[in-house]
Amino acid sequence: MKYVPIIIILILILAIIISVICIINYIKRKTRQVSRALFGTSDITQAAKQMKQEYSTTPKSVSAMTSLALPKIVSDFPDFQYDEMKERAENVLFSYLRAVTAKNLSILTDGNTELKQQLENHIQMLSAKDLREHFDQIKIHRTEICQYRKTAGRCIITFQSALECYHYITDNSSSIKEGSKEYKYQTKYNTDLIYIQDRNLVENELDNALGVNCPNCGAPLSSLGAKVCEYCGTPVIEINIHAWSFSNIEEVK
Repeated sequence: MKYVPIIIILILILAIIISVICIINYIKRKTRQVSRALFGTSDITQAAKQMKQEYSTTPKSVSAMTSLALPKIVSDFPDFQYDEMKERAENVLFSYLRAVTAKNLSILTDGNTELKQQLENHIQMLSAKDLREHFDQIKIHRTEICQYRKTAGRCIITFQSALECYHYITDNSSSIKEGSKEYKYQTKYNTDLIYIQDRNLVENELDNALGVNCPNCGAPLSSLGAKVCEYCGTPVIEINIHAWSFSNIEEVK
């Protein structure tokens, strides 16, 4: 009789083990069924690869507000050329990512002082960590205006672009620390285009985002109200103050 409790305990343990095995087998069976229904295969590893492949080839959707924002923009700026600005936005985004890849500021084709400083800071951050960030085979799927706003004496148009590329980060030994060379990366970027609307509101701001330069020598103007370049003496045409420029590029997570 003294062995009865032990036998009962062993039976309970055995029952628990059998129950766990049954539950695991049930979950595996159901998982294979779901995997077969969704991906045509019961191989979980293969299904995971298919999911990753599908994700890497499906473009992100953008916040398309062009049809609502563009009439307001054209009302404020009758000479605004949407197709031209959209192309410029895509070009500056493309060149920005290429500049990051090459760690070369001169590759950036457009943009004001603020955008160039943003790029320089990003490159310096990578260098400080002994890393390189790669954007290879960049392809822009779609670009739309996602926002138009007026603030602090300026107008800001935000273009949103859906793009794909091979994105990965390597160390000095070329070992991949993040990302993949095998699967493409689908993402979105916002690119801000600004216009100085009321210089009286920004006259006294130490705002490098304005990016106003002499049309002759390229020297920065010390004041928005400057009529003559203090470096070369060239008269500054008023339109230099009222000009569109790209000021910020940001990934949308």
